[in-house]
Amino acid sequence: MRRAPERGVYDTDAIHAILDEALVCHVGFVPDPDDGQPYVIPTIHGRDGDTLYLHGSTASRMLRALADEIPLCVTVTLVDALVLARSAFHQTLNYRSAVILGRAARVTDADERLRALRVISERVLPGRWADCRPPTAGELRQTTVLSVVISEASAKMRDGHAGDPPADVTLAHWAGIIPLHTQVGGAQPAPDLHVGTAVPDYVPAGSLPRRI
Repeated sequence: MRRAPERGVYDTDAIHAILDEALVCHVGFVPDPDDGQPYVIPTIHGRDGDTLYLHGSTASRMLRALADEIPLCVTVTLVDALVLARSAFHQTLNYRSAVILGRAARVTDADERLRALRVISERVLPGRWADCRPPTAGELRQTTVLSVVISEASAKMRDGHAGDPPADVTLAHWAGIIPLHTQVGGAQPAPDLHVGTAVPDYVPAGSLPRRI
């Protein structure tokens, strides 16, 4: 980490925490080395120990390419606040990000595939897996599951106010932090929901800022 190395974090627990809080990751890869065109695709992920799981349709170009164990880069970013300085140059964000380098492997063991899908589901909304129909054999055949060992990874974080130079501190421009949060809305029932079906207890209450 060459730029702002003081913000680098290599602690495993910190990296895991960032991965667990993020709802979406971005996967970068080059499917055809001869063509050289890179792609960065957003997708849902889940973590079990030192293993990151990705999943999707068997028709997914990304998953078919990654299953050949080509190099990949997985990133997640959590934005915590807008940081306003007295100058445009010093304005920034407070954030937490993680980068994983490695290769993916296709998960073929039936038990691990099902466990991976549960891990991903529970990452999005804890408690949901036990309260919905499990995948059928046909649905599992249409699903690719990949695993990425989290062995080469780093995090980068920024917190605090802007670093205004002394000459700018006397300027009459407002400076400070504007916190950002994920906003959970009220649950909206499906139009064909059976009458009397209650909202599950694990569904978050709406209208309250919270981190997921």
